[in-house]
Amino acid sequence: MASQDWFDRDFYKVLGVDKNVTDAELKKTYRKLARKYHPDSTQGDPVAEAKFKEISEAYSVLSDKEQREEYDQIRAMGAGAPRFTAGGQGTGGFEDVFSRFTTRSSGGQPDFEDIFAMFGQQQGGGFGSGRFGQPTGGFRGYGGPQRGADVTARTTIDFATAVKGDTITLQGAEGKPFKVKIPAGVADGQKIRLRGRGRPSPDGGEAGDVVVTVAVRPHAVFTRDGLNLRVTVPVTFTEAALGATIEVPTLGGDPVKLRVAPGTPSGRVLRVKGRGVQSAKGTGDLLAEVQVVVPSHLEGRAREALEQYHAVEPKENPRADLMAKARE
Repeated sequence: MASQDWFDRDFYKVLGVDKNVTDAELKKTYRKLARKYHPDSTQGDPVAEAKFKEISEAYSVLSDKEQREEYDQIRAMGAGAPRFTAGGQGTGGFEDVFSRFTTRSSGGQPDFEDIFAMFGQQQGGGFGSGRFGQPTGGFRGYGGPQRGADVTARTTIDFATAVKGDTITLQGAEGKPFKVKIPAGVADGQKIRLRGRGRPSPDGGEAGDVVVTVAVRPHAVFTRDGLNLRVTVPVTFTEAALGATIEVPTLGGDPVKLRVAPGTPSGRVLRVKGRGVQSAKGTGDLLAEVQVVVPSHLEGRAREALEQYHAVEPKENPRADLMAKARE
């Protein structure tokens, strides 16, 4: 799927939030929408699936401080920075925005000559070059050749792709596609540098680089903890109290069975070895955090049974230690 033009997309409206929304409110709103429109909850409804992808894209941009600032600037200017679409073999919805063209002398600020070059404009003179679009401010170093300008780019990938890795294809500033290998375990915000893929030198020197910043869409079920994957697993009161064998989902694989020991409290973490991120740095685990679910209402025999248990349950005060520490 091709990238959407940031200028044409109102990500705040997509999530139904105000432009001044806090990070905490943004995260809360996204999680609510993700649960509502996740394919597992909508039984393959194509409209809901499209909505889920749309809100995931909006959140991936607005939850990243740098991307959010850049998005707000583009919207405020009334015209976007140069943007290019990404596609490729097996990309399955990767998106990228070439957000800035910079030279080393510009201190990371936009190189307006490169921007104007995209519209075919020329200058009649100036410092270092007679045409927009060529690196102009590079340091020559005692008469040596000028290094080509670096080009910065962004690509947004799915959570599963970030965990497992893939090779994607992006469209470069000159319209030439190039492949980017996404390593397994890439983190949100991580930068990938492609040596010599940037702007060519105007006088035979070394070409610049392409620096790709990777944004990872949040997953509705799993989160990252280093090389580990985390998932919250609800269990019933009786499963936690009496013990049970439950199924736990894995990322992109079959569920695994875990034993919940009798008397398991809410918050206990069960570990599945080797089912986390598998990368060059090592292999993580799947961490399943137990969440005891209390019935919202009880009727008939169920309520009678619980009242009978209450009459004979141990009379230990579970808050005794808490109260003692509060008095210290």
